[in-house]
Amino acid sequence: MKTILRVALPRVAAVFAVALPLAALAQAPAPAPAPAELPVRVVPNLGEGAEFYFSPDNQSLIGNAKREGDTAHHVYTTTLDGSKIVRINDKGEDACSFYFPDGKKLLWTSTRDLTDLPKGAWSDPNDYPKGSEIYTSDLDGTNVKRLTDNKVYDAEAAVSPDGKWILFGRDIDGKMDLWVMKSDGTGEKQLTFTEDWQEGGAQFLPDSNTILTRAWKRADQGQSGRGMPMQVFTVKRDTGVIKQITNEPGTNWAPFPAPDGKHFAYVKVLTDTPRPNWEIFMMNFETGKQTRLTNHPGFDGFPSFSPDGKMLTFSSSRETKPPARTLQQYVMDISSLGIVPAKK
Repeated sequence: MKTILRVALPRVAAVFAVALPLAALAQAPAPAPAPAELPVRVVPNLGEGAEFYFSPDNQSLIGNAKREGDTAHHVYTTTLDGSKIVRINDKGEDACSFYFPDGKKLLWTSTRDLTDLPKGAWSDPNDYPKGSEIYTSDLDGTNVKRLTDNKVYDAEAAVSPDGKWILFGRDIDGKMDLWVMKSDGTGEKQLTFTEDWQEGGAQFLPDSNTILTRAWKRADQGQSGRGMPMQVFTVKRDTGVIKQITNEPGTNWAPFPAPDGKHFAYVKVLTDTPRPNWEIFMMNFETGKQTRLTNHPGFDGFPSFSPDGKMLTFSSSRETKPPARTLQQYVMDISSLGIVPAKK
């Protein structure tokens, strides 16, 4: 887990530098006018929560919530109807989580073993929690296994669809890059070595080789006002080749691939409104066509598709009065969009 492939740095950095100017030549199509939303419902009984992902059987979600009695956000699983909610961890503070594709194990991030380190802030890239490590457990939170042990920020983790790889972000001295390791925690490998860009929030496409990520320039980090500029990229796990996907100015954030491998959902911050409006869009990788999925003032973010392509879950402040930004989890019926899972 300590090995860094230094020999790959010049090649990957060069690929990244070339990809940006070429990609910038393409002009992204203007999005269509905002449509009425598809049917949306809140996940009941969960309370305050955000960044949830579907189970392989499409019946449950895993993510972070702060429920009655909690002093911090912890990892929870919940059925879509909110009838069964399970807290997976109750020590330290928790963040990004995911299901293994066999539905038998969970992946999650926590400071549970390093609470003596500076607390930091999950939402502040200049002060990420240094005690954040990556864990696996059974579905009920037992049989906990710690996979990383280095006292830096390890988080934003996901599992490849074939179950062989764990993808995560690692911040070392303010430098954020993507890493992968085998599903048992061995064989760490650094994927990105970009000096100017901070990658993270990454996910695997159905081929378990192409990775979708957002990145921002270090010079823009912490920029306030109408949203920090970000773009969406793909990265190849086997070669490290990086390709820029979005080219619009502003915030292009929180990408998540559709199970068909042809589309992805992501968040844009609309600035032609009285206050910044975070909305979820879907884009076609090949054509660049954009489809707006949410249409509600405030924050709609952290989108993720169900494996069967029929649902989208997202976090929203739509039932919170401004300026508060308390988030709840919602599920949208997107069966009419015709997202068909890619053949294995």
